[in-house]
Amino acid sequence: MKTLFPALVALLALNLAPAVHAQEIVGDAAAGQKKNAMCIGCHGIVGYQASFPEIHKVPMIAGQNAKFIVSSLQAYKKGERKHPTMRGISETLSDQDMADLAAFYEAQGGPRTAVAAAPVKAPSAEVAELLKKGNCAACHGANFNQPIDGSYPKIAGQHADFLYVSLKAYKTEGNPLVGRSNAIMAAQAKPYSLAELKAIAGYLASLPGDLKTVAEPKFK
Repeated sequence: MKTLFPALVALLALNLAPAVHAQEIVGDAAAGQKKNAMCIGCHGIVGYQASFPEIHKVPMIAGQNAKFIVSSLQAYKKGERKHPTMRGISETLSDQDMADLAAFYEAQGGPRTAVAAAPVKAPSAEVAELLKKGNCAACHGANFNQPIDGSYPKIAGQHADFLYVSLKAYKTEGNPLVGRSNAIMAAQAKPYSLAELKAIAGYLASLPGDLKTVAEPKFK
């Protein structure tokens, strides 16, 4: 896997070109707060669970990198990510809407958590080998909370079941409703068994990070 990494980075640069263009639009967090009515029903409820493609907690996006949020919404809009609900929502959004929402959710995380440069919890020998095999820290940072670029997500502390469902999606092919077609992550995820992906997800979820769900007042 490590010998493929430079080539994968080159592919990623090409894959992210449209998202980088979109991110040139400056997001307005205050405007994003006024546009998030379609988001708060899932991302504004602490512990909220989705039921498709299986039951799992919706991701925490408060504190996530704005650039990554934009690239994710663009991927849903283009059909590179196939989740029907998120595709339907993203198709209604302009590039400015995406930038505004991304700015809002990045700011909603508040001050960044003081996370150590290296993971405070060492993985098991098995998980350490799996992480090394995928060279995960090369993109997501040694503590998995400081990616090398804003177009990569923070994944430390994210819900384990969501991480697992997401990783499985990169292995899925030929399903019109489930799957993610990012070439880099597909190449990373496919060599792993489902049990191995679940072990990775469980470890990443146990780490401290910036991600959180900020409860929408009307849902408290």
